[in-house]
Amino acid sequence: MKKVELEIVALSHSITQTHSYAVVLGEVDGLRRLPIVIGGFEAQAIAVALERMQPSRPLTHDLFANFMDTFGIELTEVIIYKLEEGVFFAKLICRNSDIITEIDSRTSDALALAVRANCRIYTYENIIDAAGLFLENEENVEPAASATGKSQDVPVGGKSSRTSSSDPDMKRMTLEELNQLLQTVLEQEDYVRAIHIRDEINSRKGGK
Repeated sequence: MKKVELEIVALSHSITQTHSYAVVLGEVDGLRRLPIVIGGFEAQAIAVALERMQPSRPLTHDLFANFMDTFGIELTEVIIYKLEEGVFFAKLICRNSDIITEIDSRTSDALALAVRANCRIYTYENIIDAAGLFLENEENVEPAASATGKSQDVPVGGKSSRTSSSDPDMKRMTLEELNQLLQTVLEQEDYVRAIHIRDEINSRKGGK
C-alpha cells in the first residue's frame, strides 16, 4: 500500500464544539489536506513544539521524548495507518540499535511526539482518499473542515486570523503591556493564547 508523506500545516479551533481542535496535515508536495480532531491538551502540546516555546516545566510529551532520548530510542516515523468509524489510528516506528519496534498510539499523541523528534509523518492513500480534502488553490487556503463541522483556521508559524476576534483588547495594548501579558499567560501554561500574543508583538515590531 502506497504511503503518503504529510506535514502539519495548521491547528484549527472548532466553532461548532467547545474545546475541540483539529490538526491539519498537508500532503508534502501536494494539495490534499487531512484534518484530524484532537483534544485541547494535545493541541497545546503540538503548538508548543511547533512554536519552539519553552514551558516552565516539561509537558507530558516532552517527558516522554526525553525518556526516549535518554535510553537511545529514536522515533524514526509516525504512520497513521487506519481510519475506523471516524477514528484515526497511528503507530510509532522506533529504533533502538538494530531493533525496530512498532508502538500503537493515539494519533494526537503520535503527532505531538513527531514534532519533538522531527521525524516524518505518513498515512496511506486509502485513508487520505476517504478523509482528505483537496486544496484547489494553495494560495487561498480555505478553513479546514473536520468531523466536528466547520472550523476556523490558524496557520502554523504565521499570524493567526483569530487574534483580533479572540482577544480584541490586544489591539489597544502597548508593547510593554503585551510583553507583560505574554509572561503571565506563559506562567498559566496557556500556550495557544501565548502564540496569539506573540504574533501581535511580532507584527508590531515588523511594522516599524
